[in-house]
Amino acid sequence: MAFEITIPRLGWSMEEGTFVRWLKKDGDVVKPGDAVFELEGEKAAQDIEAVDGGILRIPATAPQPGTVVAVGAIIGYLVGDGEQIPGPAGASAPVQTAPVVAAPAPAPAAAPSVRRMARELGLNLADVTGSGPAGRITAADLRPARPAAEALVSVRSRIASPRARRLARELGVDWTRLPGSGRGGRVRAQDIMSATPATGAATTASVTVPGATIPISRHRRTIADRMTYSRQNTAPVTLTTRIDATNLVSLRQQFKAAGGDVVPSFSDIVIKLVSMALEKQPLMMAQWAGEQLVIPEQISIGMAVDTDAGLLVPVVRDVPSLSLMDLSVASGDLIARARTGQLKAGDMQGGVFTVTNLGAFGIDAFTPIINCPEAAILGLGRIRREPAVVDNQIVPRDQMSLSLTFDHRLIDGAPAARFLQTISQALETPSAWLLSSP
Repeated sequence: MAFEITIPRLGWSMEEGTFVRWLKKDGDVVKPGDAVFELEGEKAAQDIEAVDGGILRIPATAPQPGTVVAVGAIIGYLVGDGEQIPGPAGASAPVQTAPVVAAPAPAPAAAPSVRRMARELGLNLADVTGSGPAGRITAADLRPARPAAEALVSVRSRIASPRARRLARELGVDWTRLPGSGRGGRVRAQDIMSATPATGAATTASVTVPGATIPISRHRRTIADRMTYSRQNTAPVTLTTRIDATNLVSLRQQFKAAGGDVVPSFSDIVIKLVSMALEKQPLMMAQWAGEQLVIPEQISIGMAVDTDAGLLVPVVRDVPSLSLMDLSVASGDLIARARTGQLKAGDMQGGVFTVTNLGAFGIDAFTPIINCPEAAILGLGRIRREPAVVDNQIVPRDQMSLSLTFDHRLIDGAPAARFLQTISQALETPSAWLLSSP
């Protein structure tokens, strides 16, 4: 019995995606769980795994790399030994009976990001010795072979990040003719935008000058759709308060002075403290589920990241289980992958609360938009040294604004105010709160 390979829905509003490439060849044996092809969804590219097993047959009608395909479209088949592709496509393409061979060795254990890096470098993971637990291959294991692999990369065999391919399509740029500044000659969005007229590409200035027409990308449409959905399906109310962030600033300065490899950012510290506040007041992460409210079991927190392609919200998983240093490493990895177009769709799902920080842009207070289906979002303003009254004395103190937007359908004003008060207390005495965490 043949199984169809179709285009899955990677996001709640996704209706179409961009086919990137096949990860298996026609005639390859595919097992359930094997990555078969790469698909670019609303905000990220993702390896799509097979649900069933069989021999991969790619019909002549299969999409070419860069083709926009609708959700549910059939692009290939998994068939049995000697079986034909269903319908007219299989009339002239019988599956050849494969000779009996020994079962292939199991694929080496490695994370999807490591497998992708290996593909980019043209490395066979079976030839790499893993240094991780149970022989798991890590990114560090690929480094010794990286220089030789990169030397084999030619101009035409280079690849481009999903964001770069999308931007190239929008601007009509032949990215294969551009020198890539990324790893192994990988073409990035910056390379597309900085292309000169001699390459037939548009320059940054030609895109941003007054009177220019800027195409609306799929990513921007997705952002617009989600913002509109949030406004239409929530009753947002924003509460704002000012806190004394002197101890928060002092704590981060201590981390910096310690000279460690990892220095938590202000956002990292806030995310950790917010997770502790959510444990005390779990109603703030309630979500609609039919005719009832559901409190998620795991506290995973999203963080808004500004990228060249637009706003992305990767999610830090199970924050209470992470030490502050582990959280900082996890958030740093997510931010780096967000800004280089390496996030997977799953990296941006499962959040129960979001933290967004505009303080670096000199913003004091603002009205964050709820990231549905979450119930609330916390906005961080800038930290500013100002005179304050302490023990009847005017002294300089670091001040900071917090903006909490919550869905009034789920949460009343008083519980939301108490939650903001809890967060304020945590940020004003961060060391005491962090020391009290398990």
